Amino acid sequence: MTQTITVIRGDGIGPEIMDATLHVLDSMNLGLQYEFADAGLVALEKHGELLPQATLDSIRKNRIALKSPLTTPVGEGFSSINVELRKRFDLYANVRPAKSFPNTKSRFADGVDLITVRENTEGAYIGEGQALSEDGETAVLTQKVTRRGSERIVRYAFELARRTGRKKVTVVHKANILKSTSGLFLKTARAVAAEYPDIECNEMIVDNTCMQLVMRPEQFDIIVTTNLFGDIISDLCAGLVGGLGLAPGANIGADAAIFEAVHGTAPDIAGQGKANPCALLLGAAQMLDHLGECEKAERLRAAIVATLEAKDSLTPDLGGTGNTMSFAKAIASRI
Repeated sequence: MTQTITVIRGDGIGPEIMDATLHVLDSMNLGLQYEFADAGLVALEKHGELLPQATLDSIRKNRIALKSPLTTPVGEGFSSINVELRKRFDLYANVRPAKSFPNTKSRFADGVDLITVRENTEGAYIGEGQALSEDGETAVLTQKVTRRGSERIVRYAFELARRTGRKKVTVVHKANILKSTSGLFLKTARAVAAEYPDIECNEMIVDNTCMQLVMRPEQFDIIVTTNLFGDIISDLCAGLVGGLGLAPGANIGADAAIFEAVHGTAPDIAGQGKANPCALLLGAAQMLDHLGECEKAERLRAAIVATLEAKDSLTPDLGGTGNTMSFAKAIASRI
């Protein structure tokens, strides 16, 4: 494989977990080439802007990016750099797997193995049409859901199920109350589901979904939903398996894809070697899947699991006394 990827080292603990992740990828002899680009606070300090044009050009050229967490300063710039990237490159599918791992501080030691597929470019989370009355007493937010956006995210979920051998897609909605927006999403999802008779489809209201996830997460396989609901549900799922330190994410569009750790920049531990690189490593595994290197992606995941099982050089959040790079080296030794 010869592939150049854009690498955004990020803010806070971002550079540490990125260095650890690249160390593991390099140990796999994948033939990857790295083009480093800036975003977030680092970019603001170096270039005077949070998301430089050079970074956008790099992603557009390479079509693949691996990204550490970024900080969006309060009171300036975009409402969210991540949201801006999704809009710029029409990264409509946010894909968040949650799977039980051994020797983690999680509610479920096993039995959780699901994927949340979240629409990424429309709906309430985008924050369009925000307005505050002159007297400051009334706030309004416009939520837009389209048939096109709903169809392509639901189709992505069903195609993902077929591709990965999963058997069920759960369409999560609030169409009983949000009859226009959630209603359109649900109606569109039903039409798409009819084209996939080999995949079981069921429907679930979002509040019941949250309850069922806490009680019996093993009943879920792939969840597909709108943007705001997906944002909440995917973090809930991460909590079931040990937290955001084990939660990767992929943002996928027709012309580009960005893979990331979904946790924050954790400035309180930055530079101390305490950060757990698993989320970004698992995001890198998603990237390998996307590049058609599925066997190597599984090798990477298996090495992470084996290292957790052996309790070898684990970072403090996982109960160990290792550091970010020693953990990465332990994983690389098992590939």
